[in-house]
Amino acid sequence: MDYKKHIASKLKVEGFTAEEIESFIALPPNSDLGDYALPCFRFAKTMRKSPVAIAEELKASFPVDEYIEDVNVAAGYLNFRVNRKGFVAGVLREVAEKREKYGASSEGEGKTVCIDYSSINIAKPFHIGHLSTTVLGAALYRLYNFLGYKAVGINHLGDYGTQFGKLIVAYRAWGDRAAVEAGGVRELMRLYVKYHDEAELHPEMDDEARAQFKKIEEGDGEATELFNFFKEITMKDVGRIYDKLNVTFDSYAGESFYNDKMDPIVNELREKGLLTTSEGAEIVDLSDYDMPPCIILRSDGASLYATRDLAAATYRKNTYNFHKNLYVVAYQQNLHFRQIFKVLELMGKDWAKDCVHVAYGMVSMEDGAMSTRKGKVVFLEDVITRCVEKSLEIITEKNPDLPDKEKIAEQVGTGAVIFGALSSNKIKDMVFSYDKVLNFDGETGPYVQYTCARCKSVLNKGGDIGEYAVPELSQQEYDLVAHIGKFPELLSSALEKLEPSFVTRYAVDLAQLYNKFYFDCKILGEEDNVKNFRLALTDATLVTLSNSLALLGISVPERM
Repeated sequence: MDYKKHIASKLKVEGFTAEEIESFIALPPNSDLGDYALPCFRFAKTMRKSPVAIAEELKASFPVDEYIEDVNVAAGYLNFRVNRKGFVAGVLREVAEKREKYGASSEGEGKTVCIDYSSINIAKPFHIGHLSTTVLGAALYRLYNFLGYKAVGINHLGDYGTQFGKLIVAYRAWGDRAAVEAGGVRELMRLYVKYHDEAELHPEMDDEARAQFKKIEEGDGEATELFNFFKEITMKDVGRIYDKLNVTFDSYAGESFYNDKMDPIVNELREKGLLTTSEGAEIVDLSDYDMPPCIILRSDGASLYATRDLAAATYRKNTYNFHKNLYVVAYQQNLHFRQIFKVLELMGKDWAKDCVHVAYGMVSMEDGAMSTRKGKVVFLEDVITRCVEKSLEIITEKNPDLPDKEKIAEQVGTGAVIFGALSSNKIKDMVFSYDKVLNFDGETGPYVQYTCARCKSVLNKGGDIGEYAVPELSQQEYDLVAHIGKFPELLSSALEKLEPSFVTRYAVDLAQLYNKFYFDCKILGEEDNVKNFRLALTDATLVTLSNSLALLGISVPERM
């Protein structure tokens, strides 16, 4: 039952369509007021009455029916209370029918969304700082697909720049193929750090590094072979981490992919009179927009991030004809993307407005920041491994005879990392704490997973769910179903705000409501009608929590 649509269809307000009225209807902050609320302030200007008077007038003209059993006025709001038994029956029926598709929709049908996330650097460590972009982008990717869009996940690899010349110099001086194959990115990082230590004593090494990178650009056989070797080693290492985090991509087109696609962009900027020369560099002057210039070509003719991002955005529009083009990149790049989007707009690209920077805060460990050059870096794989190990310790202590403890610890530890990274508003900085994300009694991934395991245990003991009629409802039962019923709308809101943290907050709230119900309401041992109803309620909770976790990339253990 679409209650908003039903309510709106029965209200007549001069100057407003039923669709507009429906869009105004919201969920009240306090369920004691009602289940839906219509703010009447929007109508005051056209109806020339106070919001309270309008609410009273609309109340008088609204007949209660089998779906809406009460209408009341509170401070300019018209509040509606649904027929609780009918509502509960409808929600449980919908969840039972849709199962893993509960909450899905077709709102994005026919629309493609490009999502640029993770964007790891070749030959550099996949560290804790990459956690947010990776899991945030992947969650948005799943959300878009779940709501009917065609999402295109893009890993814009950092595979271009002088650092690869530095690595070639270091590899030839101190490297060994077998050592790199065995040590992976960690060995490449060791060489990279050693290069910077040596280059401080021998600055002429940087000239050789630039020469080696130029050879890569020109397609030199040996330099290109080494570059591809570094790339292969990196992708093998990061692929293992992506598998752990349940992260996938549709494209790995990185910076080097756009090497032959930048000249047309530069030529177009020149033809449209947007390029000017400043200290030998070619720039787009953005002073009229309170921004520093966007540098397109350096004085030596080399391209920059901006050049490649302009080429990438144009390529994505031409290739995917996107509805939205998202960049999941830390807030330090706010200015960069404002410049890129403004340049695209000045070029006459009407789709520039569809490019969105999804900014997020930084992640650090409790002991401070990191530097790749100095080798002070926290590998993301090490963080996941430690969470899995600590999960195994906790599980062994709480339930020593649990079968498949190692597999469950893997699910719990990895889930804790993902859930922890997505628990707060994305723009907030995060200090990663093992104790906090692994708290089985806190607002965490393990707590939600444990609630799922509890639901599975109840359902296994309860057997098949027989037929039932909705009994007289306790407040715990109604609050639980009401929250389950909010799930589809919650997902739309999460996508509208590009905030997967809405889903983590929702899942914690639902888990808490179920656990309150579990402790306050007997399930097994009740007479059949009540038992079957409460088993159905448990099943609906499990389905909704499982769907929430799946959208975040988190698995549900069979038991804990």
